[in-house]
Amino acid sequence: MDKNHQMWSDLGMDLETHDLLCEALPSAFGDVFMVMDDRPERMDYFNMVAADIHGIRPAELIEAQKKGRKVFGTFCVFVPDEVIIAADGIVTGLCGGSQFWVPEGEKVLPANTCPLIKASVGARLGRTCPYFRIADMFIGETTCDGKQKAYEILGEDVKMHIMQLPKLKRPRDQEAWKEEIKILIKEVEDFTGNKITLESLNDSIKIINKKRSALERMYETRKNSTVPISGRDALLIMQIAYFDDPERLAEKVNVLCEELEQRVKDGVSVAKEGAKRILITGTPLAVPNWKMHNIIESSGAIVVCEENCTGTRYFAHQVKEDNSSMEEAIDSLMHRYFDNIHCACFTPNEERFDDVVRLAKEYKADGIVNVNLKFCNLYSTENYFLEKRLKEEGIPVLSLETDYADNDAGQIRTRVEAFLEMLG
Repeated sequence: MDKNHQMWSDLGMDLETHDLLCEALPSAFGDVFMVMDDRPERMDYFNMVAADIHGIRPAELIEAQKKGRKVFGTFCVFVPDEVIIAADGIVTGLCGGSQFWVPEGEKVLPANTCPLIKASVGARLGRTCPYFRIADMFIGETTCDGKQKAYEILGEDVKMHIMQLPKLKRPRDQEAWKEEIKILIKEVEDFTGNKITLESLNDSIKIINKKRSALERMYETRKNSTVPISGRDALLIMQIAYFDDPERLAEKVNVLCEELEQRVKDGVSVAKEGAKRILITGTPLAVPNWKMHNIIESSGAIVVCEENCTGTRYFAHQVKEDNSSMEEAIDSLMHRYFDNIHCACFTPNEERFDDVVRLAKEYKADGIVNVNLKFCNLYSTENYFLEKRLKEEGIPVLSLETDYADNDAGQIRTRVEAFLEMLG
């Protein structure tokens, strides 16, 4: 038994079923990423992480646990990583992005539940993802009814903490979210046995801000007419950012950005001349969900921006640094993680429409592809207002509904190609 299989066995994973996933991933990765020409050389780190996605980082997490550190699994951008890191905890993202995990989730969830929820539950209960087995505690949030009820099911199998997210953004809702952050601080302190001090919280804020700055730097290079990195590679980096060590991730992204910025100067573009520039908005694209980017870019366009949780929403807006009191630090976290995240769970949500329009202009997008996972009622219903606003702005939009399966890929490709032709 090799090192990884021994680790997976010790985690109580279903090795036989997990091996099927391990056999499929290299081919899937190769078909999406290794077929591209002129990929940046410094994507090598991210290629390595993807090639051993269930080996390298899980082994690091287990070694940290042996030293007494706790691993927290999160599902959403609303959970402030800074709190966990301030208590010497480790954060790993847990959202499932593969059809592989869906059938196991459907054993306990309705079939008409969004695939992200079904995959996330299936990955844990089916014992086929090491991150879901390693995490000592899961931290959820009440962004949608489906996730809320799914967390109850997961709570039978693993320790859960749920953050209660208000759906309006009034002053009293801000205060309610500040209280949720305070409750999280107490929960994390009790679970880790480590006190969160003003100093440790200010330090962790700087750590996560540096990661955000590096990711924003990468996105800035995509605004140029010379596009130095594909949407597929940018998406892969964003997906890895959810579970990699934040300081290492920032370092590797900044190294990559040096190459990307030089490519811009040298006129080295991954997009063919005349390729249509596409902005993607809608539901998050959890690893290894690369379907939409792959279809768009293999149809001759280039994805230049993502306005979603695996895009700008993840890194936009810094948390105020060097706070002078715990109350000020918590207030700073509230503003970043509540006022400045424009998820479809809020009502009304004009700020999101403003973001989409602004980003379309900043990234010089020729059109927008609005991607929604099936049965995500939040985003599907909000499409009415988004499409209305984009029509008023004169920005072409193609709205698509899909899941993790590939049986609709041909139909989606046909619609994407027709949209690109319509863009002229």
